[in-house]
Amino acid sequence: MSKINEVYDALRELEQRERRGINAAELSNFMGLDRANVSRYLNKLYSNKLVDKIDGRPVVYCIAEKAKEENKDEPNKVVSDSKASNSLDMLVGSNLSLQMPIQQAKAAILYPPRGLHTLILGETGVGKSMFAEAMYQFAKEYKMIDQDAPFIRFNCADYADNPQLVMAQIFGVKKGAYTGADQDREGLLKKADGGIIFLDEIHRLSPQGQEMLFTYIDKGYFRVLGDTEKLVRAEVQIISATTEEPQSFLLKTFTRRIPMTITLPPLADRSISERYYLLEEFIKAESKRLTKSIYFNKNALISFLLYDCPNNIGQLKSDVQLSCAKAFLNYKANSRDYILIEQADLHQRVKKGLMKIQDHREEIDQLLQNVGDVLKFSFKDDVDLKLGLLELDEYKKGEFFYDIIENKLESLKKKGIEEKEINEILNIDIDRYFKKYIRDLPQKFRKDEISKIVDIEIVNLVEQVLGFATKKLNRDFDEKVYFGLALHLQGSLDRIRQGTKIFHPKLNFVRSEYNDEFMVAMEIAQIIDKKFNIEVPLDEIGYITMFLATNPYEVDDNVDGKVGVLVIMHGHTTASSMVEVANSLIGEEFVEALDMPLNMKAEAMYEVAKIKIKEMDNGKGVFLLVDMGSLTNFGDMVKEETGIRVKTIDMVSTLSVIEAGRKALNGRELEDIYDSCLEISRYGIQASRLKEEKRDKLILTTCFTGEGSAERLKKIILSNIEYNYGIKVEALDILDKEDFYSKVRELNKKYNIIAVVGAINTYLENVPFISATDILTGEGTKYLEELIKQEEEYEKIADSIGKQLTGLDSGKLVLDVRSMIINIEEKLNIKISYEVKIGILIHTCFLIDKLINGGKETPFAMLNNFRNENNREFILIKQCLRAIEMSYEVNIGENELAYIVRMIINNCVI
Repeated sequence: MSKINEVYDALRELEQRERRGINAAELSNFMGLDRANVSRYLNKLYSNKLVDKIDGRPVVYCIAEKAKEENKDEPNKVVSDSKASNSLDMLVGSNLSLQMPIQQAKAAILYPPRGLHTLILGETGVGKSMFAEAMYQFAKEYKMIDQDAPFIRFNCADYADNPQLVMAQIFGVKKGAYTGADQDREGLLKKADGGIIFLDEIHRLSPQGQEMLFTYIDKGYFRVLGDTEKLVRAEVQIISATTEEPQSFLLKTFTRRIPMTITLPPLADRSISERYYLLEEFIKAESKRLTKSIYFNKNALISFLLYDCPNNIGQLKSDVQLSCAKAFLNYKANSRDYILIEQADLHQRVKKGLMKIQDHREEIDQLLQNVGDVLKFSFKDDVDLKLGLLELDEYKKGEFFYDIIENKLESLKKKGIEEKEINEILNIDIDRYFKKYIRDLPQKFRKDEISKIVDIEIVNLVEQVLGFATKKLNRDFDEKVYFGLALHLQGSLDRIRQGTKIFHPKLNFVRSEYNDEFMVAMEIAQIIDKKFNIEVPLDEIGYITMFLATNPYEVDDNVDGKVGVLVIMHGHTTASSMVEVANSLIGEEFVEALDMPLNMKAEAMYEVAKIKIKEMDNGKGVFLLVDMGSLTNFGDMVKEETGIRVKTIDMVSTLSVIEAGRKALNGRELEDIYDSCLEISRYGIQASRLKEEKRDKLILTTCFTGEGSAERLKKIILSNIEYNYGIKVEALDILDKEDFYSKVRELNKKYNIIAVVGAINTYLENVPFISATDILTGEGTKYLEELIKQEEEYEKIADSIGKQLTGLDSGKLVLDVRSMIINIEEKLNIKISYEVKIGILIHTCFLIDKLINGGKETPFAMLNNFRNENNREFILIKQCLRAIEMSYEVNIGENELAYIVRMIINNCVI
């Protein structure tokens, strides 16, 4: 009977016994088979309409009514033998590298009368255990043994330090045979009677044990350990396995009695296509386990196909499971709609596989021809080799949604994930964010103003406890610590009173690193407990410790640090030539280049790049721009090896290099530079930030937790600005910077963010920042009202222009031109007054309308001289106009460009 028939029969038996549908795990336990294999057979039965599948968690199966009727006379006949593959032929590589081993295995099983004893040789992880089990299944399928014949596994290395115990396990033991043998015990050889015993790591069996085993092979009987009289008979086929050379560890008298020796090839000797099918099987098994399709970045898959896998198939499977686990955690933690495995999810050794692509280009291209950038693996369907980026974008809806850190930690803990894993998942660098939070607070501590958003008793308490800490630690505390701790405690006390749990992911590190401060924080917690009749949790004490341990002046040294920008490309001068052009337009020798000769090995280039990135890192990370191939993997590998934050963009262009260099010089964060260049990389232009016709206006308030001072600032703003503006205000936390920027990206799709208000500057691109102190003094509220009025004026201008334009969406056009002006300010590092912006805006809107309707350029006097004098401005402003040109399908010529350049350079404020 074939394996698929066995699964069918077992399903029918369990279904009748339980009187309900059966899931794969139950069937796996019932049959003693691997769950992935059971799932595969069940899905094949479902495809053949022999079983019904009921979706749910878990999926359950039952015998199809039609199949029950058709098979009532032949209940054991589900799939004809001619159609069913046997267990050995189903192994990956059965017609390639395993063709000879499988032929030998079949001969060993079918040889009359009861098969040949077999020794399987091969490195660790080549699949010796799996191969032995396939031989056992083959023996049952061809009725060489009974269907209920046993298959006994035993690893001789499990008790290698105690040879007597090994022999006792195999042959059995008589009571009193040795110290600890307190009762008679039957051996595994007897339990395997009528079936097969698989002895793994046979070289760890002692010479005495080998002699007892070959005596059994010769005579068909053996003696239990400690019994010199009674003979035990058993009919067992022995399949043994070893990773060593037989001549080195096995007795010649033993090896002569093993007539069949099968050598399984290491993974390195198997073809890339075989490895692909192994990967497909492993990934689909994980897909089944997760009950979801798994998407695989093409370069990540190539890395798996080419990397040096130290422990063969076993290691390959483990590495696949590790990557799937990381991708699944990202899927859960970031509320994604799909599971996507990217280079960042791969182990370091796997990432290095992409470096070998030059040596295997032809094989990879042949294997993955007509494949998109993303592959889909599903336990339900065959692998989809045609999923491309456009289809993947459909799965990326909602990718940038994050919960606040406390909710994420709560959710992950509920799933049973360990604290260490949670910290790795969230990747929260609390020290860095905390220091930046303290550094950017106002210098002056104004008690009367902070009391507007923090209860006066908290302000008084902070003065008291910091005075206490000053004496205990012999240290003075800056005004920033007063201000920051007061804001923090306001939110924390509210959370404690409400019973909301407080988490500190790096609590153990803080306790060990700042032991003195932690002890003082414990005493401060007692003061707080007594003052407010509460109990400060240990995690909150960790936060108080960080305030006591922080010296705001320490971090000021790195304020001027900038993200490094490095271009690496194939060719002798490709990268350096592009960087030379970019630096000349940026106006500073900032971007650096590495050229990779075509005959240079990727491994050698990686070492050069790693050294260069270490030199360039000033604490803010390095942005890497590459062209293709193995270079795309360098960033993740350097990050994993050195801990330096690295972001990578491939398919680099001069425009993206200029953008990266300009933003880095302006002090932008790594993530901001990456997002901006990603838009250029995808679409070839700087995509407009403002896309929708009309969006509600939004003000963001921020603080450490998003619940304390941010909420109070929100109330102050709403109570002081005129309600007829229709302004919305939202409070966000800034503990996790990546989380914060992700939320902002989501909000930006729905709202027009006109300002950020908070204790620290979050440096949102194109969005003004107003300090909390300015809001408290009233100056910030006036500035807010000015910004709101400007937004109102822009809307009126759009309505007015719309009446004079021909078939154009004036609202969208005004937003696009405003975005263009902001880009010009950034590229030229200038400021343009509001009145001049209005003039440029109106001029450009009417210019676009004229060009769309076939109007001609207005000549500019002395064009050549003016252009030569202002060549840099011409180039950079033309780049800023590209988005407008692409969006409205027009070309702004040199004459019209000159008018815009003149308006800007004659009216800018440097």
